[in-house]
Amino acid sequence: MKRIYDFYRRPAKRNYTVSDLRALKGSGRTLSMANPANSDEVRACVEAGIDLLTVWPDQLKDVRDIAPYHFTGVGASWAQFGSDDELIAHAYEMMRNGADMYYTVRSFDVMERMARDGIPVQSHVGLIPTFSHYSGGLRAWGRTAEEAMKVYATLKRMEDAGVFAVEVECVAEEVLAAVNDKTNLVTFSLGSGKAADAVICFIADICGEASEEDKPPKHAHAFGNVGRLHRQINLERVEALGKFHTEVTAHNFPYPQNNVRMHDGEQEKFLEALDKWQPAHI
Repeated sequence: MKRIYDFYRRPAKRNYTVSDLRALKGSGRTLSMANPANSDEVRACVEAGIDLLTVWPDQLKDVRDIAPYHFTGVGASWAQFGSDDELIAHAYEMMRNGADMYYTVRSFDVMERMARDGIPVQSHVGLIPTFSHYSGGLRAWGRTAEEAMKVYATLKRMEDAGVFAVEVECVAEEVLAAVNDKTNLVTFSLGSGKAADAVICFIADICGEASEEDKPPKHAHAFGNVGRLHRQINLERVEALGKFHTEVTAHNFPYPQNNVRMHDGEQEKFLEALDKWQPAHI
């Protein structure tokens, strides 16, 4: 655990620092990375020993409450902000709130502005779902030598802009294996092989939950079957609600053991007083 000051100059500790992640190159080590979407998933990541976290802005508070020492990236979707200035202001806000890295797929100019000010910037190469219109749909990248060179050229352009880390999504594994040690970017592989500095998967895919797509993508591997448990929970929830409805409409529920009773002898007194009651204003 490293003692640091966070980017808002508060004393803090982190399991990994920017320097540690850069030092992964050539070390033979590969870290795990996941994307918790709620406090339960943050706790699960901590208990499971996941190394790095990446979250959307509304999860950051949970992370810093539950996993204060985990290196955590946060960012914005491409269309979330209308202007570059708004986006950069958001990046500063996230760094003030305890983020360690900021993700963006906006222009190299924006990345360079952030990096020049000292924000560790993460970007994205290969399959970028937001830009799938330009690639003719969701598909793999780098399967030809020409396209593999375009991936490498993009990584070098990111270096020039001062980018710190990059998600490499659905790029042919041979490509990442060849270029990982030729770039100073910290690489996070999503479906791009094992040569990266860290491997990231979506928690829903790892745990065998419902996918955004009709079926999980090729790079998804279910290490569990939480989806089965969710389905079982829903079945039991529906069954319990149905029984409740049936018992209420049959005038059986609430059951005697669920009700509160008056003390012995008090009901008679109450009914006698109720019969004698007169409005006070008459």
